[in-house]
Amino acid sequence: MQNTSQATALIIGGSSGMGLESAKLLLKRNIKTIVVGRNLEKLNQARRELAEYGDLETMQADLYQVEGIQRIVELANNSTQHIKYLVNSAGYFKPTPFLDHSNDDYDTYQELNRAIFFISQAVAKNMLANSGGAIVNIGSMWAKQAIKATPSSAYSMAKAGLHALTQHMAMELADHNIRVNAVSPALVKSTIFESFIDPNAMDETLATFNGFHPIGRIGQPEEIAKTVDFLLSDDTNWVTGAIWDVDGGVIAGRN
Repeated sequence: MQNTSQATALIIGGSSGMGLESAKLLLKRNIKTIVVGRNLEKLNQARRELAEYGDLETMQADLYQVEGIQRIVELANNSTQHIKYLVNSAGYFKPTPFLDHSNDDYDTYQELNRAIFFISQAVAKNMLANSGGAIVNIGSMWAKQAIKATPSSAYSMAKAGLHALTQHMAMELADHNIRVNAVSPALVKSTIFESFIDPNAMDETLATFNGFHPIGRIGQPEEIAKTVDFLLSDDTNWVTGAIWDVDGGVIAGRN
C-alpha cells in the first residue's frame, strides 16, 4: 500500500542564502519545509523570516559532527513523513592556494561532501518508500572552471565530486521515480564569503566581480532559488542528471 504521509521539503543549509530563498519558494507553494542549519542564531533568524510563508520547522545540526548527521538521518527514517524534496545547500568557501592547503582545511570540504552523501542516501530511501521525489544539489561553476583570482582547488574538487554524485544518483534512482539534478552558480551574494571578507565590506568587495560575468553583475540568492524550485517541480519531470549553469554567462565566456 502506498504511503500517504505528508509531502515535505528538507533544506540542508537553509538558514541563509540560496537555501533560505529556496525554502521561501517551497513554502509559498504550500509545501511543508524543514530547514536545517548549523548556526543557531542564523537558524532563529531564518525561522522569523520564513514563518509567515507556511508550515515551517527548523533543526539545528552540525554536518561536521556524527551526531548532527544522525539527527537528519533519523528524520528521514521517520516513516510518517515523506521527504519528497531535498535541497543540499550547505557549503563552505575560502580561497586558498594549492601549495598552502593544510590537511584540516582540505577535510573541511571533503567531510561536508561525506555528510551530504549519507544524508542524501537516507532521504532517497525515504523517497523510495513513498512515491518518489526530487533532489537538487548546489554545485558550483568552480567545479568546471579554474579562476586564478580565487584559488580553490579543494573546494572545486569537492564540488566536482558533488556534480558526479548528482549524475550517478540520477542513474541509479530513476527507476524509483526519484530525480536528481544540480545547479552550478557563479558568484552569488552569500554569507559563505564571510569566511574571508569583512561583512561590513561585503557589497563593495563583491561588486568588484560584477564585470567578471557577461551579464554584468553577480547573482542574487533568489535567482538561483528560482531554478532550484523549478527543478524540484513537476514542470521538470523529464529532467534528471543535469547540471544547470546559473552563472550570468560565465561558462559561455568570461569578460
